[in-house]
Amino acid sequence: MNPFCQLLRARGAHSTLGTWVMSASPIVAEAVGTAGFDWGVLDMEHTPLDLMTLVHLLQAVGNTKMVPVVRVPWNDMVTVKRVLDAGAQTLLFPFIQNAEEAARAVAATRYPPEGVRGMAAMGRASRFGTVPDFFKTANKTVGVVVQLETPQAIAQLEAIAAVPGVDALFVGPGDLSGAMGHVGAPTHPEVMTLMTDAAERAHAIGKPIGTVGGTPEVVTRYRAAGYDYVAVASDLGLLMRGAQTMVQALRTGDASPQVHTLVEGTRVEGSTY
Repeated sequence: MNPFCQLLRARGAHSTLGTWVMSASPIVAEAVGTAGFDWGVLDMEHTPLDLMTLVHLLQAVGNTKMVPVVRVPWNDMVTVKRVLDAGAQTLLFPFIQNAEEAARAVAATRYPPEGVRGMAAMGRASRFGTVPDFFKTANKTVGVVVQLETPQAIAQLEAIAAVPGVDALFVGPGDLSGAMGHVGAPTHPEVMTLMTDAAERAHAIGKPIGTVGGTPEVVTRYRAAGYDYVAVASDLGLLMRGAQTMVQALRTGDASPQVHTLVEGTRVEGSTY
């Protein structure tokens, strides 16, 4: 079974926590992987992450317990083929609007006759040709998550989820809020109403649904709305938040317990920072 799908089934609803990796840094990805997250999105859509660097990130995260999910930059057959050959097993497809686009995404991840993925025997996916019967078994190990980012896509939720090979749904609250006219307000009441409706409909058909929130408070709201797996912030977001908090504390002389806790929380035994 695909590792991400197995994680969702094994841990159950409301118990898997992820994050976003946007720094395109293998060292940062490996560090984040040791922080305790169950899964992490290696993002190729909104970052400078290229294919060779993706290989390095997969190698780095492979040293941790965090399950990698690779968000491809677009629903493009050639990109999908290369990302899978690089060793990715679970792909997140952005901006899927209907069942036809979802079917095209799935087909790009499958070898014939189920799909159109090109065959290459020598690569990380097959452990350089050492996996027995790789071409016959690979289709069963690939996971497909499709991202719904507009009201039009959410209106097509059941049809998209019914496409064979779609393992899970993911609602992008940032783009959804923008498409609804509430730019920068992903927790606007109208956005939350539609997101809650999407979660209820996904549960009714037995399809896992996830999303991402910037803070623990927002993640808690998404969980209460029924989301099964939720990511919190990103490596760069967490870095900037911690850095800005410390700078502000030192510039203003703030010695509050919260700031002290944040600083202490970054220390490792034997280290001075």
